[in-house]
Amino acid sequence: MQIVDVEVIPVELNLHHPARTAYRPEPGLERVGVVFVRVTARQGQTAWGCASFDTGLTGERLSDVVQACRACADRAHDLNPLNTEYALEELARLTEGTPAALCAFDLAFHDLLGLAAGMPLHRLLGGYRSRIQTSVTVGVMPVRETVQLAQVRARQGFRILKIKGGLDANEDVRRVKAVHQALPTIVLRLDADQGYTVRQALDVARALEHELEMLEQPTPADDLEGLAEVTRHSPLPILADQSVVGPASALEIAARRAASGMSVKLATCGGVRCARQVDTIARAARMDTMVSCVIEPALLIAAGLSFALSSPNVRYGDLDGHLDLIDDPTVASFRLQDGWLIATDVPGLGCTVEL
Repeated sequence: MQIVDVEVIPVELNLHHPARTAYRPEPGLERVGVVFVRVTARQGQTAWGCASFDTGLTGERLSDVVQACRACADRAHDLNPLNTEYALEELARLTEGTPAALCAFDLAFHDLLGLAAGMPLHRLLGGYRSRIQTSVTVGVMPVRETVQLAQVRARQGFRILKIKGGLDANEDVRRVKAVHQALPTIVLRLDADQGYTVRQALDVARALEHELEMLEQPTPADDLEGLAEVTRHSPLPILADQSVVGPASALEIAARRAASGMSVKLATCGGVRCARQVDTIARAARMDTMVSCVIEPALLIAAGLSFALSSPNVRYGDLDGHLDLIDDPTVASFRLQDGWLIATDVPGLGCTVEL
């Protein structure tokens, strides 16, 4: 297959509500920059990729991602995208420091692969299941507002809530307990976004032992010793999130038994190819995988869903980043029903983009 045209299209998308986290407490993020990539093959297929990023996580800037995508676009004309491993290995040399750019072309090439095969990507990757339950995020806010938003999400059909925390451990305990009291049948997760000390993490885990399904990334990403100590003594499963930046970090986490499971984001690790490597390491270490996201268009969510549906080791879904966007141009074929993401048999990623 020969690529005849690649378009790199940066856009800014607005959010419904400012996004606030422990590593980005003030001011809340109101807009995000993303880069869409449209790849056209000589045979007539048109595939889409997308680069979305969180500067607080990876340090990427929109200008850097656009520049890397344009370098990849120039190189892509000489590559056969169906030779996925070779093509992406070549592009990886051009995207050091910008995993979002590599992710964009990873998605486009996997989309082309599915289109060429006439198969949806989740089946092409393994086809383990056709649906997965996802959590939906409740951001950092006071107790009363936390409960109110949690109740709205429950009325929308979600049965798993991920509560963001990390700014105040005691307040996080109060928030989780209040939501549990208001919604006792809803599954709750707490994402501390690196905000706790080891002592705080263990105090929170013990205080919420009967309210939480898991505690995500309680300690700083680069402190694997601290994360391992929390994991050893916590009554709750501990998931590594920001600590997982690729296969090498996943291998170190597995070797240290620093967590009960690993969260992988396609946008921050470079796409489906890298995510599958992380999942293989987690599976070999008998650790659960969660497929997560940043604030990102539904095109990226479709790719994360395809990966999540392909592997029996993926236990947790956290694919709600598109719900925060007001003007996402993606037209996706997957369905969201009562908190379940459900795939269809549309070939490739099953998405078009209206730009």
